[in-house]
Amino acid sequence: MTVVIYNTLSRQKEVFNTLLPNQVKMYCCGVTVYDYCHLGHARSYIVWDTIRRYLSWRGYEVHYVQNFTDIDDKILNRARQENSSMAAIAQAYTAAYFEDMARLNILEADEYTYATHTIDGIQRLIHELEQKGYAYSTQGDVYYSVRKFEGYGKLSGRKLEDMRAGESGRTDENQTQIKQDPFDFALWKSAKPDEPSWPSPWGPGRPGWHIECSAMVRDRLGETIDIHVGGADLQFPHHENEIAQSEAATGRPLATYWMHNGMVNVAGTKMSKSLGNFTTIRGLLDAPNGPDPMAVRMFVMQSQYRMPLDFTETAIAAAAKGWATLNEGLNFGVQHAATLGWTPKAQMSTDCTLDESAVSQFQASMDDDFNTPGAVAVLFKLAKELQRQGNLIVHAGQPDADSASLYRQWQTLVQLAHVLGLEAQPLASATSANGMNNAEIEALIEQRTAAKKAKNYAESDRIREHLSTQGITLIDKPGGQTAWHR
Repeated sequence: MTVVIYNTLSRQKEVFNTLLPNQVKMYCCGVTVYDYCHLGHARSYIVWDTIRRYLSWRGYEVHYVQNFTDIDDKILNRARQENSSMAAIAQAYTAAYFEDMARLNILEADEYTYATHTIDGIQRLIHELEQKGYAYSTQGDVYYSVRKFEGYGKLSGRKLEDMRAGESGRTDENQTQIKQDPFDFALWKSAKPDEPSWPSPWGPGRPGWHIECSAMVRDRLGETIDIHVGGADLQFPHHENEIAQSEAATGRPLATYWMHNGMVNVAGTKMSKSLGNFTTIRGLLDAPNGPDPMAVRMFVMQSQYRMPLDFTETAIAAAAKGWATLNEGLNFGVQHAATLGWTPKAQMSTDCTLDESAVSQFQASMDDDFNTPGAVAVLFKLAKELQRQGNLIVHAGQPDADSASLYRQWQTLVQLAHVLGLEAQPLASATSANGMNNAEIEALIEQRTAAKKAKNYAESDRIREHLSTQGITLIDKPGGQTAWHR
């Protein structure tokens, strides 16, 4: 079986062929570090983290590079608001980014690159474009001449007359007065009072947004890469402009495959600060009764990555419920190892024979343009069977399948879930938020036993009902013993 990817550039699925055998050069457009990451960022970076993990699992050597835009009007505006500096703001929100991504179990990139660390490469690329006639300078600014690049619009499918330079709020409107063509965009911006700047052949200034990524890709990965990824909102003008800059300079394709994830809506409406439906990752996770970070990953992966994702309380609650089922399956070996005769060493094994049918179904789904909903369905099937077997162990004292078969199913679930970045969370910690730890449960069971001996059946029933509302099931066994499970 081969991996098939939907390529935004060709608008169709294509068989994945790498530039070098079994090696993948992958670049991700990162955040502009002026604020906390929001649900749109969560969706995007969970998607690319999952794809990166899967390609590695399939045997590819993936070199994953992600950038930080650490010089931008938005950062400068935030610095003014907080009476701070661009560097301090960028540093603070870069640190916050790493904190948020770690909570979502997103692996760190192989390399991170920063716009402010790539000034020489940016200036070199601008100079090459100027020498080849694709760029011109005026009054300390340098602009890209869009009409001179014949392929402009091939990624977004837009016609030039339908476009407007400066979309996404990254171009100063005052620049339109000195540009040769309204469609041209800035490569270098002349210095303004009280703003950071760098010396250049065109005078002191700072780079435009689009040229930064073109230079960082070439600086870290070379002239042509395998996969370039980002949100659908970056397709135009950012990625369109990257192509124009890089390919005009090198004469080679910037990327073989372009991938874009769909946007996040909130209750059917585009998420935005102006509408008051803007939610940060930490705001969601730290809210009272906020979801487990793994439930957020589950929520993202239950939708096809290219489609819009609608965030609602109902949807995240459903994802949390689904994660609880999956997490119970992932904890099966921890809960029932003694009954099944598994040793601690065996529980940690990663080289056992897996369920070939489940692995095949999982791979078939992921090979088809990273169909995570199909892959998650395979995990659910495994988890629900383990859940059934766990109930048999609790109620009947033994499963109806042999120990080796159950071990194979459990290890298959654990290892395939790991490919998707879904890691088991201790069940005790999942319930401690309800105020019920193991010791408290045992104490209540002792009180119930005492009530039954005193023939206070109303109190006995009250304790059983109270534990039931906390997700605790009691099983009265012969001899007056009471077993329980969550």
